[in-house]
Amino acid sequence: MRAEPTSALTDSDGRISRLRGWMAAFKPAPVHVSGKERWRALIGAGLGILFTGLVSRWWAGAVGSTEPWLVAPLGASAVLVFAVPTSPLAQPWAVIGGNTLSALVGTLCAMFIPDPAWAGAGAVALAIALMLALRCLHPPGGATALLAALGAASFDFAVFPMLFNSVLLTLAGVAYNSLTGRRYPPAPARPPTPSASDRFSTADLDAALAHYNQVLDVSRDDLEQLLHHAEASAYQRNFGDLRCSDIMSRHPITVQFGTSLREAWQLMRSRRIKALPVTDRGGFIVGIVTVADFMRTADIDRHEGVGERLRALIRQSGLTHTDKPEVVGQIMTREVRVATESRPAMALVPLFSEGGHHHIPIIDADRRVVGIITESDVVRALHRAVQQGRPAVASSA
Repeated sequence: MRAEPTSALTDSDGRISRLRGWMAAFKPAPVHVSGKERWRALIGAGLGILFTGLVSRWWAGAVGSTEPWLVAPLGASAVLVFAVPTSPLAQPWAVIGGNTLSALVGTLCAMFIPDPAWAGAGAVALAIALMLALRCLHPPGGATALLAALGAASFDFAVFPMLFNSVLLTLAGVAYNSLTGRRYPPAPARPPTPSASDRFSTADLDAALAHYNQVLDVSRDDLEQLLHHAEASAYQRNFGDLRCSDIMSRHPITVQFGTSLREAWQLMRSRRIKALPVTDRGGFIVGIVTVADFMRTADIDRHEGVGERLRALIRQSGLTHTDKPEVVGQIMTREVRVATESRPAMALVPLFSEGGHHHIPIIDADRRVVGIITESDVVRALHRAVQQGRPAVASSA
């Protein structure tokens, strides 16, 4: 028996793979809804239809209406109002306007198109066009238009039962959703306050929606909140377990209040560092001295002769009394931000990105200096975590 060519096998495998992928698209997606929310929705839908039906039946008897007092498309409306009350398709104007206008469209199509098949098709298409134009798209409206067209309903049908039913169901939805913690209709969203830490802006979301160019069964504000929550969840998953102790440089070089400026400057030059925590004899931090402190004291704003002024600053005068700074404690920054070694490392990002800090001393439970974190340490940790898909532990410096 002759073996089948490899290329034929590859093509066959590819077709099977594509077929499986196509069939997988029919598999229902999981619904991430708690049991409590499911019970809330189904009880609400039942009560809403019951309320609408009882009141409509009473009204039909009171006015002697020959029209049916409750119509089937309202069941679909109840699903939206009580199961997805924040959906744009479930809002009061969508329910009332979509159902009522679709009933009118169906009636008109039945009057001017003799063939019921053509009348039904035209009614559904025109109802969608009208609902989109008037911003009241409501899926049950398509059923309403078809029902009116096939039944050759009168214009009275649009008022009772369609408008009457829709108003009652909407009122039931407002009351029930509010009582069960689902504000309906949702309150207008406040314009979000831009933050430097936001990964996307409102304009970015609007651009993405315009590119998507499809009707979404979720409000724009809910979608924005959902994306922010997803981003926060991913942020926590990737970086949430990363602590300051994981990325700090351990055993940092420190100086004391009385360390001479010359010694401190030489330490920074020889070790290629730009900051030195200043501690007392017990190892407790009392300040931090940076290259910027040296430059500020040397009056860097005067560009001429800055090198000479810096050399004069670190040169010891040998006098017992002088106005010239001689030790670290005289030029250090006393207000210094610190963090504990158990603090989440990503909590320091705002300090670096917005607070203007470049070096954060790390202290232990006894408030003694045990490490230091720089902007480079944070960037390195972020890069490593993204590359590996999990929190990274930086090696000690």
